[in-house]
Amino acid sequence: MDTVPNAGAFDGVLGVTLAFAVAAALRDTPLPFALELLAFSEEEGVRFGVPFIGSRALTGTLEPLLTLEDARGVSVRGALEAYGLDPAELPGARVGGPSVGFLEFHIEQGPVLQAAGASVGVVSAIAGQDRLLLDFVGQASHAGTTPMAHRRDALAAAARFAVAAEDLARSVPGLVATVGVMTARPGAINVIPGEAHCTLDIRHEHDPVRAGALDTLLADARRFAGERGVTLTVTHKMAQPAVPMAPAFRGGLRRAASQVGQLAPDLVSGAGHDAMILADVMPAAMLFLRSPNALSHHPDEMAEPADVEAALRVGVAFVQDLAARGGR
Repeated sequence: MDTVPNAGAFDGVLGVTLAFAVAAALRDTPLPFALELLAFSEEEGVRFGVPFIGSRALTGTLEPLLTLEDARGVSVRGALEAYGLDPAELPGARVGGPSVGFLEFHIEQGPVLQAAGASVGVVSAIAGQDRLLLDFVGQASHAGTTPMAHRRDALAAAARFAVAAEDLARSVPGLVATVGVMTARPGAINVIPGEAHCTLDIRHEHDPVRAGALDTLLADARRFAGERGVTLTVTHKMAQPAVPMAPAFRGGLRRAASQVGQLAPDLVSGAGHDAMILADVMPAAMLFLRSPNALSHHPDEMAEPADVEAALRVGVAFVQDLAARGGR
């Protein structure tokens, strides 16, 4: 239910409303299993730096994150308590007993379905990702009186790293690497930056490829720092393995799409989603909707009504097919 700064209206929220619409459409249909709607918060991880906080409550992996703090020093525990929730009740949120599985609806956030001329697509896997903080520390000094050979410019080292990340990702098929935040201190036009802090988000559907690329980039970062007499501290905030979606559910989505006359090509999700967390405790699958302008995390993010209707029809047919198969 949360989003990122300056974002659009469909990321996350559309999936919740579609799930509600599927449940509403099936309210008079007997099912051999319970049909529950889940709406998670803090999936993006913008506030506390770690994503999937809401869905981690269901898998029993949230408690270790309660001490994380946001930019104002508010912890996850404190935010929960301020909202009127009791962190001591978290164990009761864990999934217990047998579960048929989890289906998530989401806009694609990319161009694949648009290029294929398809309203919906079946996610084959969710790419793994690492998130890191890199702190470069050199020496602040006067911009006019310090010769170039004597400088310890932290921002120059960080800038070289950002370009290296882009260059490497462009050269490795399927790899994406992003330096999304960079700050420099003291932040004056006539002062050499003594500190620079940046983030790295790196993703690929194959874990060995991502790990190898990350090793290369961290070696580059150390080299850029060393060339400038700058120290480097790396904090690994998150390492999320790639997660394949459940084959049986993928097959069910393809059957459902065919039944309602929809193409449903397979595609990899480069974005992380709650489905990759729930996949640890039950079969999980995702249905993507076309993003007409291939934008997301942007105000121009879109979803066409016809594509939303197609996703709804596929979702209803999927649950009906699952029920006919006894939840398998």
